[in-house]
Amino acid sequence: MQKKNLQMQRMIFFLLLLTGLAIGASAQQATVSGMVKDAATKEPMPFVNISLRKAGDSTGIKGTISGEQGRFQLSNVKEGSYLLLVSYMGYQPRYLPVRVGELNNFLDVGAIDLARAAKTLTEITVAGKEATVSPKMDKKTFSIAGNVSQAGGSVLAAMKNLPGVTVTQDGKIQLRGSDQVMVLIDGQQTALTGFGGQSSLDNIPASAIDRIEIINNPSARYDANGNAGIVNIIYKKEKKEGFNGKVGLTSGLGALWIKEQNYPGIRPQYQRTPKVNPSLGLNYLKGKVNLFVQGDYLLNKTLNKNEFVDRFYDDGTVVKQQTKRNRTTRVATVKAGADWALSNQDNFSISGLYSREHILDRGDEPFYNKDLQRQRLWQFLEDEVKTTFTAASSWQHRFAQPGRVLNAGFNYTFHREDEKYFFTNFMPAFTGLDSFKVLSDERVADFNLDYVQPLHYGRFETGLKFRNRSIPVNMQFKPGENSPLDVRAGGWADYHEVIPALYGNYILEKEHWEMEAGLRVEYVKIDYKVNPDHPTYKSNGYEYTQPFPNVRLAYKLNDYNKFSLFYNRRVDRPNEGDIRIFPKYDDAEIIKVGNPGLRPQYTNSFELAYKTDWNGGYLSASVYHKRMDATITRIASTVPGSTLIYNIFQNAGKSYSTGVEMLFSHRVTPWATLGLNLNGYQHIMDSFSVVNLYPVPNTFSAGRESIFSGNVKLNGAFHFPHSLEGQLTAIYQAPDLVPQGKTYARFSIDMGVKKGVQHGRGEVFANVTDVANTLAPKKEVNGNGFHYVSTDYYETQVLRVGYSYKF
Repeated sequence: MQKKNLQMQRMIFFLLLLTGLAIGASAQQATVSGMVKDAATKEPMPFVNISLRKAGDSTGIKGTISGEQGRFQLSNVKEGSYLLLVSYMGYQPRYLPVRVGELNNFLDVGAIDLARAAKTLTEITVAGKEATVSPKMDKKTFSIAGNVSQAGGSVLAAMKNLPGVTVTQDGKIQLRGSDQVMVLIDGQQTALTGFGGQSSLDNIPASAIDRIEIINNPSARYDANGNAGIVNIIYKKEKKEGFNGKVGLTSGLGALWIKEQNYPGIRPQYQRTPKVNPSLGLNYLKGKVNLFVQGDYLLNKTLNKNEFVDRFYDDGTVVKQQTKRNRTTRVATVKAGADWALSNQDNFSISGLYSREHILDRGDEPFYNKDLQRQRLWQFLEDEVKTTFTAASSWQHRFAQPGRVLNAGFNYTFHREDEKYFFTNFMPAFTGLDSFKVLSDERVADFNLDYVQPLHYGRFETGLKFRNRSIPVNMQFKPGENSPLDVRAGGWADYHEVIPALYGNYILEKEHWEMEAGLRVEYVKIDYKVNPDHPTYKSNGYEYTQPFPNVRLAYKLNDYNKFSLFYNRRVDRPNEGDIRIFPKYDDAEIIKVGNPGLRPQYTNSFELAYKTDWNGGYLSASVYHKRMDATITRIASTVPGSTLIYNIFQNAGKSYSTGVEMLFSHRVTPWATLGLNLNGYQHIMDSFSVVNLYPVPNTFSAGRESIFSGNVKLNGAFHFPHSLEGQLTAIYQAPDLVPQGKTYARFSIDMGVKKGVQHGRGEVFANVTDVANTLAPKKEVNGNGFHYVSTDYYETQVLRVGYSYKF
């Protein structure tokens, strides 16, 4: 029997090794521009011949003539080394070396002076050779259309299959083991995904998204928050002449099997949960105006949580509990806008997004002693409506010099959370009815101004940003008989932040060397005013002015091999939810509370990366180190005489992460591309001591902890005859360090197929996530006087089928 099991394990491992992800590289193309002047008079010279030639053999590539103002431009120039020949009858020809790299879409060779000559010079040839295409090493872009195994699901589900990305059991995304990720929608922070969080990624249909960008080392033109990096989610927007669009329908079933049976005496857990997602995208382009609209509706029933927790206290007390949450979600999202070419130099865009998300949670939470005698049953109904509206406008002015651009933008977000909780507390001697309501309105206004100046060997970027953000919150308790709620902790709280910022970024690119250096300076002022009757917390706030530099140096050994060195400094400011003073009772005995005394976490990151390309594949490897000060995390503690556990955000001192990441991709046959993503890191948390103030002051201390963790992601893309494509993804996450404990290993496999129909206009697909139903996150937490172990058997296996049609 053991021999058969060993053979089966070897077979599974062999199959996994035959999988991978195709990450294609697209050729970089640029525009080369400049101005021709008379060397003596400095007057612009029109009708001058401009010729771009290969540096190695002087073969002509492109040509043009200068305009009336002496300006010229050559478009769609591929990466490589060239000679620019500028010639005019009666003048000495000029030869300028031009290097088109991968960092700049626009190159300005500046003013070229032509001197009069009595005779024509013979042609000059300079040795050199043409470079091959290489993608940027600080940014990776993935098409949602290529993620077959997660088609029809949410953005969050699609992201878990991307190289370098993991998803935690509570729905947070991680890059290289850190959940301090900044999520953008079309390059902007909005309340749809959360400022500093990822609150609604699981309710954004992937069908609405064109692509996802992952930026591990952001430059100074990005906001400074998010030490792990940036995830930019780009919505679909067509720009085809005339009227066109796409319509789609996805349906599915989840929770096909019961992973773990309920404790007795509670309501059944959801099974065979339906998922329905119709979508429609329309676009109309005529002349200088482009109109677009994208609409999605998502109906999703899910077993959102099914967590079993065993708590052990030093006095011998044992508490066993289950938290089961049946969730029904309805989300309607509409995004519409217009692009208008005001002139040949000016473009104006405006767009708006409206989203309404209605969540109904029906939860059961029984509590037992060590003899499995029920002590208490806590049931709740959460009725929550999230309404989001965003408006964005932008203006772009292109100067006569190609690539010289001025951009201005204004973005406004309104986000309302209207939550109502109704609790039934079944105790041996009585039944209590409790409720509370939370109303939160978030308003964010951002103004951006950005300028780009092309240079002969690079470009200079500069700009400013101003943000004004306010979030008034009100919580009202309605206690019942013998209420366990802390009704004194209710009331109002007002959060307000003002953030002006300036940045400058310089990019230099030579044949073998590249440099990018930038500096962002932010001033931040946070005011948090709370109800003066709150029993624990008082009004608080902070302010700072800090520099956030970034540096990138790269060296190309040749056209196929390249090294890059990165450094950046970033900050993670506490989000409003992290400092919110109200206790959260969706778990009646492990209660989450914010902390208005929380302060920013600063991170210094270093990375050395290497990339090599070959025909049909590439290898990218990097070594990185991150040092975090004032690490933000939750700390669990108890108070004397109670078994209740309070999870409160704290700054837990210094932490470190040192690791290696590798991405490998190779097209082994014309129909199969195999790949491997490895990420291994040493996670260290220094010793620390903190004081949890709620509900009464208590101190928690921890010694230095260390663990080696990581993940392995094996993906395969297969292209079969008759427009049939397939994908298989296998993910393994090693045990990892969390404050006061660790998470255990987890493993899952996703697979899917799609086929083009109706002469390429239509597409059908089918996929299943967590094929073996093996994903059940488990963790262990150790506190002063207690420890607990939890395992969440929530819904992970989902079968989906779908159809889409382009017209």
